[in-house]
Amino acid sequence: MKYKLVSLFSGCGGLDLGFCLTGSFEIIWANDIFEPACQTFSKNFGLELSTTKNVVVPSVAVGDIGSVDFSKIANPGEIDIITGGPPCQDFSIIRGSEKRKGIQVKRGRLYTYFIRALAVLQPKIFVFENVKGLASANKGIALRQIIDDFENLKSRWTETSKSEVPRVEDLQKQGYELIFSSTVDFSKIGVPQKRERIIVIGLRKDLLNNLSSAGQDTTTIRLWATRKLEGADELFSTFPLTPLEVFEGKVLTDLNEEYRNCMLEFEKYIREVNSIRAKEYLSSVWSRYRFEVWHDYLLSNGLVPEINDRLKKRVAESHAQLLQELGYFRRPVSSSRFEDGSNEIPREKDSVKERMKRIPPGENHEFVRGTKYEVTGLMSNIYRRLHPLVPSPTVIAMGGGGTYGYHYLIHRQKLTNRERARLQTFPDTFKFEGNFSEVRRQIGEAVPPLAGKRIAEIVLRILRVVAPR
Repeated sequence: MKYKLVSLFSGCGGLDLGFCLTGSFEIIWANDIFEPACQTFSKNFGLELSTTKNVVVPSVAVGDIGSVDFSKIANPGEIDIITGGPPCQDFSIIRGSEKRKGIQVKRGRLYTYFIRALAVLQPKIFVFENVKGLASANKGIALRQIIDDFENLKSRWTETSKSEVPRVEDLQKQGYELIFSSTVDFSKIGVPQKRERIIVIGLRKDLLNNLSSAGQDTTTIRLWATRKLEGADELFSTFPLTPLEVFEGKVLTDLNEEYRNCMLEFEKYIREVNSIRAKEYLSSVWSRYRFEVWHDYLLSNGLVPEINDRLKKRVAESHAQLLQELGYFRRPVSSSRFEDGSNEIPREKDSVKERMKRIPPGENHEFVRGTKYEVTGLMSNIYRRLHPLVPSPTVIAMGGGGTYGYHYLIHRQKLTNRERARLQTFPDTFKFEGNFSEVRRQIGEAVPPLAGKRIAEIVLRILRVVAPR
């Protein structure tokens, strides 16, 4: 018998897919306001499409979560887990301080509907995800208030307390003990992307006795969860998986020629660039490359310049095992066919092609500042080209002006959506619904399924103690 899961602010289902991949969870109800994401969710999880105006179980409901009467989904205590990541734009550092209003604005307070769901459904455990910027939003007040609301199930905002559906204050409810609450760098657990997110895992307080009865204690569980999400027992925390590996379906040991050819194609063009950054790069970065994959991998990731053959073999084996787990092993993305059209290469202007020829892997628009290829840009992600041997920068959901993410190959510009999906660790069997921009948004807003799976493994260990099946 599987554990029952309710998903809020579900997007296309990256976090929930991770739970389902363990084979121990079934999704009872999910919701998002973005219809193409719900269509993708429905297609991949086999749930009927519905709306939030009329709760149907099981289903994925399109619409505003503010209108949902959670009491119609299940009785209190019947749901084992609630997952969700409320909209993060108002907490994101990328928006800048003037636009980063956090809980001062209505969208930043949408998390309170998550609180209401916990109060009504009383799941045994919950998983909450949000951007790293939540920790510093509103000078740290936002996260402190959210944590307090989780622990005591408060409803401090009028959007949720004054509603036609059951009020939090009127419910008999148990608060939650936080098992984990910290920022996780997903690259340290195998995701080929530098993506940092706050993860909060809470256990219903009345179930703490079950832990004690089973000889477990929260301190031990917290330490174990922290080690797992920090990648303390994995080689990935030091030797990350790379874009080159997930795009080619091979490990570093077998990619020396591909890497060397990729890099050397840039030499002619970057030596033509007469910018401050180009001069620095040629002397301090390019001159240190040997164009040998292991040496440059270690160099580019800030590791020791050499490792012994035994450790090199262990790293290669761990990367191969992960590629197999992800379904990418020996399956180059460039030669794979996808029915959803997600691997179609986007068109690009000739001016962008010429600019990108002169921006080498790992560099951005600053490389051509002061030249005829210059663009106005303040953020580091503008016209940033992937480095084949370094985890990708965070995959961005929306925006133009050079924010798409650019391939490490000189003849390529914008990434395809399927390439983005691999950087996010979606399996190739996952099919997306919507046009190019809608699919890009779904991928960029998702929790990497691999990260979801690792979080699910923590949750599963706890549930098997407090509520064995």
